[in-house]
Amino acid sequence: MLAAVAKPSIDWAGASPLIALLGGSIVVLLAGLLRGRVIREQLVPLLTIVAFGASIGLGIWQWDHAKDLFVAKGSQGALRLDDLSLMILFIISATGIGATLLAWRSLAPREAAHGEFFALMLTSAAGMFILAAAQNLVTVFLGLELLSVPLYVLCATEMRRERSLESGLKYLIIGSVGSATMLYGLAFLYGATGGTDFREISAAIAGGVAHDSLLLTGIALTLVGLAFKASVAPFHQWTPDVYEGAPTPVTAWMAVATKAAAFGAALRIFDVALIDAAHDWQPAIATLATITIVVGNIGALAQSSLKRIMAWSSVAQAGYLLAGVLVASRLGVKATVFYLAIYLFMNLAAFAVIIARERETPWGDDIRSIAGIGMSRPLLAWPLTLAMLSLAGMPATAGFIGKFTLIDAAADGGYTWLGIVIVIGSMISLAYYLRIVAAMWMRPSSAGEVSTVNPDGSPRLAGADPVTERADWEISLVAVLAGAAILVFGIIPSPLLNLADSAGKALGLL
Repeated sequence: MLAAVAKPSIDWAGASPLIALLGGSIVVLLAGLLRGRVIREQLVPLLTIVAFGASIGLGIWQWDHAKDLFVAKGSQGALRLDDLSLMILFIISATGIGATLLAWRSLAPREAAHGEFFALMLTSAAGMFILAAAQNLVTVFLGLELLSVPLYVLCATEMRRERSLESGLKYLIIGSVGSATMLYGLAFLYGATGGTDFREISAAIAGGVAHDSLLLTGIALTLVGLAFKASVAPFHQWTPDVYEGAPTPVTAWMAVATKAAAFGAALRIFDVALIDAAHDWQPAIATLATITIVVGNIGALAQSSLKRIMAWSSVAQAGYLLAGVLVASRLGVKATVFYLAIYLFMNLAAFAVIIARERETPWGDDIRSIAGIGMSRPLLAWPLTLAMLSLAGMPATAGFIGKFTLIDAAADGGYTWLGIVIVIGSMISLAYYLRIVAAMWMRPSSAGEVSTVNPDGSPRLAGADPVTERADWEISLVAVLAGAAILVFGIIPSPLLNLADSAGKALGLL
């Protein structure tokens, strides 16, 4: 007789944040099938926000209750619910709420069908959480694919626009290469250590059981796979084209949530499973961080598209974040999580203004669209100004505190020179961040500022009367709240730093 298969032990309370996301995706998908414009265009986005809000509420309920989820006999557990994974969940879900508001009246959900569009967002969010909480190689790859596949579709949801279809195809091809590379890396790690659980891998490396050649190959390929997702140079080539071509609410969603999930996974893989092989991977990550900072900041200098500037900025920011992973310390985890949290506010503020000007002007995401809005649209100009100054690391903004913590972590871990590279990169970035600020406050408004789309996001027929109505209230709300958070956490960072410190303690590092 066959031996009975042991059923995994499931802590339903611990799994409740994940259930909220997956259950919400099903509810949203079914609601989108109902007749009625109000249901599709109002109820479906509202249900999406409720699902993201429920995941945050359930995560708060489980805060400070570290536990393994989906534990089978003799295994470590597929997922780890601790303060680190919950902080990543909060960042992902808060980004989801902001992205849902930005997409509420946009063209992409209308062309893709509202139910499908927002269900894909929730499913992708579930994959992001699984990736960040995974402590098993199989679960890591499951989370990576559940994250990626919905994003490939979301990038191409504006099906009548060539750039959107192109971005979806490019992301699919390059993302598949990244996923395959990471899968090979995970397979080599299993071959070298004989285990898939992070605890088993760490014990094998510490005991000298691992075979050096297999282990080094596995580390290298796994690092490359994560680098694709996090937009780390030289594996960033997809980022500018995909950011520019994707619907802007989707770009905002990817820019923050995907990066949070990728760095959450990197912290758990390198600072837990591979911690005893740090002498092998630290030089490689330090090199990648330096290259990424240089390439990202220099690449942004010649851009005129705001979305491409944000894409190159995203590359540079990934380089800064690598410093927190590199040092493999509690302070490094704290710095990384804190910077990911404020990165949420900086990006939502910037992309909200870009979406507003795409709807209000004929210039799309060109820098001309924001010319002169300091006088004509101060409610949009101030959040974008704060976002740019914060991304540059200027004092009195949250970005300054974030970069200071990353530099402090790098210096504490013996990589003072990398802290200097971060400072130099920030100085270079002033050239393009301040160019955006100057365009808002020092240039006259562009002539012929008439939108080429209707207020609901649909294209206007040739010869139709011009419409000069302002962007919808929810876009201004996202911009203002995100801009206020940048300022508040730049002056009073301690509440967010305390949460990030709790996440730092979760991995048990010194």
